[in-house]
Amino acid sequence: MRGDAVLFHVTLEEAEDGWFVAEVPALPGCVSQGRDQEEALANVREAIIAWLWAEDQKALAQLPDAGLRPPIVVAV
Repeated sequence: MRGDAVLFHVTLEEAEDGWFVAEVPALPGCVSQGRDQEEALANVREAIIAWLWAEDQKALAQLPDAGLRPPIVVAV
């Protein structure tokens, strides 16, 4: 691994309309697109962050004592 970065494999395909679609197989539903490969990859990085944040929020809401203790947060 590079430094302290978290790495994900991404598939990149050109759609019929010429846009590039980037998908993260490890994160179901985590997909983005761009006018070119670079834009698609930049956009999928943002999508990964949003996907992980949303999953964290869902998990947090399911904790039985979520409102009783202050959360502990770890940056990755």
